[in-house]
Amino acid sequence: MSSIVLFGPPGAGKGTQAERIMQHTGMPQVSTGDMLRAALKAGTSVGLEAKKYMDAGQLVPDEVIIALIEDRIEQPDAANGVMFDGFPRTIPQAEALAKITEVSHVISIEVPDEEIVDRITGRFSCANCGMVFHDKFNPLPVDGCPGGEFEEKRRADDNEHTVRSRLNTYHEQTSPLAQWYGERGILHSIDGNRAIDLVTVDIIDALN
Repeated sequence: MSSIVLFGPPGAGKGTQAERIMQHTGMPQVSTGDMLRAALKAGTSVGLEAKKYMDAGQLVPDEVIIALIEDRIEQPDAANGVMFDGFPRTIPQAEALAKITEVSHVISIEVPDEEIVDRITGRFSCANCGMVFHDKFNPLPVDGCPGGEFEEKRRADDNEHTVRSRLNTYHEQTSPLAQWYGERGILHSIDGNRAIDLVTVDIIDALN
């Protein structure tokens, strides 16, 4: 069994590409957040262990996350591998992951910081119908919201200061990780600053 790791900065379009990778490979998407919620809901021993840290407002330790992953990759739908989304974030996590599953491809979607800031800070939606718009890329039509009466809604954390802070954290964590995987010859750097379909083509080519 071999697996895929997908990473990229916030706003790089990972969600869309993750869906397409799943369609192409048949691999399930695995995120630590989803696994934690599922383990807590099921009341598993690992879930209860994680809950102790979460209730105390602490980060769940790597060994607990790895135990969650071990449980997850034993599920029937993971027989041909999984796609990790948002994990690993550090070299120690990558080293621990390598002991329990082979990672054959690491896809890094790369988008310049200024483009990310533009993408995220320009987002807004209609509070009434939920349709999403963008100041530059998908403006509100001149005849108003197709879903009915328009009421603008913007997320409080979609501001430049917060976005740049998240980007700094991402670069601090991911730059060493990209180098680590690059040294192992399995890193594919994908230009994410293009049309969605072109990004998908390059990802599928890399996987093939």
